[in-house]
Amino acid sequence: MNKQELASRIWESANNMRSKIEANEYKDYILGFIFYKFLSDKEENALKKEGWDDESLKEYLVEDDIKDHQDLLKYCKKNYGYFISYDNLFSTWLNKGSDFDVSDVSVALSSFTRHINENHKKVFDKIFETLETGLSKLGDNSGAQTKAIRSLIQLINPIPMDDKQGYDVLGFIYEYLISNFAANAGKKAGEFYTPHEVSLVMSEIVANHLKDRESIQIYDPTSGSGSLLINIGQSISKYLKDKNKIKYFAQELKENTYSLTRMNLVMRGIKPENIVARCGDTLADDWPYFEEGKFSETYEALYVDAVVSNPPYSQKWEPHEDSRFADYGIAPKAKADYAFLLHDLYHLKPDGIMTIVLPHGVLFRGGEEGNIRKNLIENDNIDTIIGLPANIFFGTGIPTIIMVLKKKRERNDVLIVDASKGFIKVGKNNKLRASDIKKIVDTVIKRETVDKYSRVVSKEEIRNNDYNLNIPRYVDSSEKAESFDIYASMFGGIPNNELNEYKKYWDAFPSLKNELFESINRDFSSLKVEDIKQTILENLDVKTFINDFNNAFADFDLYLEKELIQNYESINISKEESVIADNIFERIIQLKLLDKYSAYQLLDDDWSKVAVDLEIIKTEGFESTKKVDPNMVSKKKDGKDVEVQEGWIGRVIPFELIQKEKLSDELNKLNVCEHRLEEIASLYTETVEELTEDEKEEYPDILTEEKDAFVNAEVVKQAKKFKGQKFSNESLEYKIITIAKAIDEEKELKKNLKTLQSNLEVSSKKAIESLTDDEVFELLKKKWINPLLDSLSKLPQTLINDLATKLQKLSKKYETTYLDLDTEIRKTEESLVSMIDELEADEFDKKGLLELQKLLRGE
Repeated sequence: MNKQELASRIWESANNMRSKIEANEYKDYILGFIFYKFLSDKEENALKKEGWDDESLKEYLVEDDIKDHQDLLKYCKKNYGYFISYDNLFSTWLNKGSDFDVSDVSVALSSFTRHINENHKKVFDKIFETLETGLSKLGDNSGAQTKAIRSLIQLINPIPMDDKQGYDVLGFIYEYLISNFAANAGKKAGEFYTPHEVSLVMSEIVANHLKDRESIQIYDPTSGSGSLLINIGQSISKYLKDKNKIKYFAQELKENTYSLTRMNLVMRGIKPENIVARCGDTLADDWPYFEEGKFSETYEALYVDAVVSNPPYSQKWEPHEDSRFADYGIAPKAKADYAFLLHDLYHLKPDGIMTIVLPHGVLFRGGEEGNIRKNLIENDNIDTIIGLPANIFFGTGIPTIIMVLKKKRERNDVLIVDASKGFIKVGKNNKLRASDIKKIVDTVIKRETVDKYSRVVSKEEIRNNDYNLNIPRYVDSSEKAESFDIYASMFGGIPNNELNEYKKYWDAFPSLKNELFESINRDFSSLKVEDIKQTILENLDVKTFINDFNNAFADFDLYLEKELIQNYESINISKEESVIADNIFERIIQLKLLDKYSAYQLLDDDWSKVAVDLEIIKTEGFESTKKVDPNMVSKKKDGKDVEVQEGWIGRVIPFELIQKEKLSDELNKLNVCEHRLEEIASLYTETVEELTEDEKEEYPDILTEEKDAFVNAEVVKQAKKFKGQKFSNESLEYKIITIAKAIDEEKELKKNLKTLQSNLEVSSKKAIESLTDDEVFELLKKKWINPLLDSLSKLPQTLINDLATKLQKLSKKYETTYLDLDTEIRKTEESLVSMIDELEADEFDKKGLLELQKLLRGE
């Protein structure tokens, strides 16, 4: 299974296993065990690559005073930063089976702590403390704890821990689990997780600023799980020759979350010497500027290339005089937002960049915050403000912003972006799409002014607004409120000023407006066609537009074939999506009506599948395209979830694709069989539904819509009693015989279907394994390239449908006038008056009805 499927399965099982333990708490246990497996597998795999086998490891990888054993222990500590004995290896735990006990974990974690290399203390010290102290919460007694841990280590065992693909899968699963635990942790989610999409926005902006540097230092003073730092590092590494030239500084207040930061960084393959992490209060103790315990010898403030942070919103703090705040002011005691911002800014190099997530209120609140904001603007530190959608963070629905700041800038204006309208709804939260992220990042990098989206605002204008940076003051992203023209509402017609709202379409299709509408007078027009959409499609300018689109993308398939198929060995997977996107944007630039970010979203929807395949091919070699793997599924057995094989699955080439392209005859036979079974099911249902109640009562046990094996047998049994007799087509007996024949046919078809499915699976496996290289390339074109071509080809039709819908709505708006409504009301009133005359009623009801008639007549 691919990494998405594996991550999903692990999450589903883990969520069930945690029972009554809070998601925020359980995450520390499962993520802790994943990290221990990572360290254990790393040591074991490295030693085996150096020639050690299981027997020799069992003999020498031990904790005693024998010199040879001590030599190996010292070797591990020197090369890996820690030592794990053979008895404490994750693989040993698994091999113990029913002999495994919770005490094995306690012993292993205690031993790990004793054998950390002195040079790696900052990275590994107390990293398992939360897990070690929390083991007792996994069950009421040691037996229950052992059972829970055994299930947990078996669950995470399939996660690969070595080579590049293994790191990618491990990192993906770790991030997936953290995000899902965050979604279930309520308000506590903000303590450890920044949504991946927000991280990406910040990462791409920072990476673009730093892309020409040879080595980089980045810092997150409220690091949480470390995901924000990692995303920044991944974005920057696309531009670096050596990803080991990035140094990561992290500070986190909470002990358990501080451990998550370190685990996450180490598991992403970041060298321990490039990780400088500290557990401490960022606002109370300025850092990084000294080594723990060596304050006087090492006092020197550190200035980095980039600072990124998502601090707790509007947290209380203890204000104090500090060089970090000296030039700008001190944030109020009740709200530390600007204290965090100034801390970040203080630790920037003069040519550095910082991005910080803050609540919307920092843009306009007064008092000390207003004064700090004024100083930041006057010193030209604020580069960009990005308004995010509400409800985008787990645990809070408050509106938030990303603020981009620099210590030294050549410009003195501020780019303000209102990105609050671009998102999709996922569960209870809003989520930025890939196209939303791309649009934000492009706008910031190019510093663009976009109608109803962004504007570059001068310092003078901000001064005139008393340094209030509230986004709606500068960018109006609100939709125009619908209004109704009084004249058109009374007399009909469509106001020309409302038609002019579609000016971009009339400019693009000059002849279309006159084909759809005719003038009533200088201010009003009327629709002159019955079918708006058909008229648009038949318009010559529209046809030219569609033709221009087809010409623009005429050789796009060849471009993609060269990029993805011919050059697959040299592709930089992390950059390739941007390369293809730029090519799409170049083709679409002349087609002004089309939104390039809609096209980008189509690319991104397909890209994740392509990227996974490319990772496999580049890691395992081209022969991986001709491999199949056991299709493992989870099934219940004796009340437990167990993994069983259910057929096979293509590692890169899907069975569905190979069947469609290479095994169409077998596939058609199977489809015919399935279709006939559907027809039989419908025949049974329709026949029973058509029976009268009297007919059903004759055979109540068999003429029921609840069809099962017993009913089938009884129908066939009853039909046999009619054998040799003749009945009319309308008779009940004939219908029972018909149903019985269908049941017999269904039984035979189901047997055939199993055989066909089994044979097709075998044929699919053989077909994939015997593919030639050229055949693989053709199949990859169909898997990678055709879906994108198909999606992009629909863009013009989507635009036309959208225009037709809008114009249809506009024409309906004034189709019925108030005069028409008044006439209809009067007719209804007259009809009601006449109906009242025909009613029979007693004396008092008649008086009431007469009064109602007067009202209806307007008397």
